[in-house]
Amino acid sequence: APWLLNLGRISLGFTNGISGYLAPIYIAEITTKNVRGRFTTILQLMVGWGASFMYVVGSFVHWRTLALLATIPGLLQVLLIFFIPESPRWLAKVGREKELEAALLCLRGDKADISDEAIEIKNHVESLKSSSRGGIVDIFQKKYVRPLLTVVGMMVLTNLGGINAFAYYSGAIFVSAGISSMVGLITLAATQTVVGILGTTIIDKLGRRPLLLVSSAGLCFSSFLTGVSFFLKDFNWWDQGSPILAFIGLLMYMGSYALGGGLPWLLVSELFPINVKGSAGSICNFMGNSTGWVVGYYFNLLTEWSSAGIFFTFSAFCCANFILIATMVPETKGRTLEEIQASITPSSD
Repeated sequence: APWLLNLGRISLGFTNGISGYLAPIYIAEITTKNVRGRFTTILQLMVGWGASFMYVVGSFVHWRTLALLATIPGLLQVLLIFFIPESPRWLAKVGREKELEAALLCLRGDKADISDEAIEIKNHVESLKSSSRGGIVDIFQKKYVRPLLTVVGMMVLTNLGGINAFAYYSGAIFVSAGISSMVGLITLAATQTVVGILGTTIIDKLGRRPLLLVSSAGLCFSSFLTGVSFFLKDFNWWDQGSPILAFIGLLMYMGSYALGGGLPWLLVSELFPINVKGSAGSICNFMGNSTGWVVGYYFNLLTEWSSAGIFFTFSAFCCANFILIATMVPETKGRTLEEIQASITPSSD
């Protein structure tokens, strides 16, 4: 029945929306400063692998079979969730100090010296309690305006830059450009894997800003290149070359996203303290997913208006994102969450 399909999609929307920002925040809160970026980008790599795998499987099976197969990872997550430790910073926030130390020992190793880290977390949380007003209103304090506008802006511009359109309709884009969807999707999965692995190895060495700048520049150029290919196709110019341009543009776009697409969520976890992180994540999640839904929903209508024009529009939004990153995003590598938040949002309003 259609209502069951709609209910399933709504449920997926809620769960993907929640896990989409909780997972990187949780990973950032349980990892040390020297590997925090690497572990968060590994998450993005795993998501890319999963999506690519389902694209390939979906080429061989009916969509109903694909939906049933997709329940297996969800069931595994339900079972495994009981075996992961709670976030030490959340435990500090709710006053469960003994459990905080036990969680740190579980994460760092039974013989690790966690005393300094535990003290730093406790002191930071205590300082937040003295300045916190309680509830979602905390995020609207003056000291959080700049980081909130920065991360919301990145997420909105990334989604307006067409990631959902490229992800949802990559097979259709390949076909419309004259390329086999199977060949395109397999090559796309391989590209995302290679670039994703590269990103995980260099993020904690080079930092967040360089990867974000390279990623957004790649998204801008590849969108423009894809637009050029459809422009040539519309006018029957260079019939042999336009599919190649579309192929290169789509691979470059998804590769660029694999390099830095998940980093805004890492910045949410790094720039905001525990008392406002949930509110900041909710706002970013709502704004990002709303714009992503608009692009995904209207993409087919927009391509009827102008196949080339919509990709040129995506390129313009990616260019705006590059400017935002270059002017507003701070570097956060090599510092604890408490050190970052103390420098970004000082105690004075």
